[in-house]
Amino acid sequence: MIKIIYFVHGTTIDNENNISSGWAETSLSKLGEEQSIKLKDLTKDLKFDVIYCSDLKRSVDSANLAFADRKIPIIVDSSLRECNYGIYNSELSEIVEPLQEKSVFDKFPGGESYEDVKNRINNFLEYLKCNYEGKTVAIVAHKAPQLALDVILKGKSWEEAFAEDWRKTKNWQPGWEYILE
Repeated sequence: MIKIIYFVHGTTIDNENNISSGWAETSLSKLGEEQSIKLKDLTKDLKFDVIYCSDLKRSVDSANLAFADRKIPIIVDSSLRECNYGIYNSELSEIVEPLQEKSVFDKFPGGESYEDVKNRINNFLEYLKCNYEGKTVAIVAHKAPQLALDVILKGKSWEEAFAEDWRKTKNWQPGWEYILE
């Protein structure tokens, strides 16, 4: 068994401007930096053996601000990236978000589908199984990988994962726990 504690990156400049970044780079906003620093205090009693984060700057910066003081390895991994929205990377959220639920099996033009993200996350989980049995792994990443974990490890349908997503329910928390068996 592997315990996974999943954290989302802090608010970005794109988030504040209602832009869906996808694979495009964006920086944490002042609020996002404050959130990441606050996460350090909110999680000070949690123990991790390793921390993985997406290779996109917003996740790397969030992981470093929240966890660099712990002297635990922070490993950057591209398989934890957000969904590639293709031609819709860095487009307005009002355009991209309605397309997300329609792109579970159909790829974004020039990008990938949520099933592609699920396959990336499945491969990452297989790697964890081979290397972290009995450990606690922290992950700092994005919406799509988190929804994929809900589908893979919590048995939700994509429809349920989208409907129950904390971003829609406004139910943020300082980490979500998953069990990988």
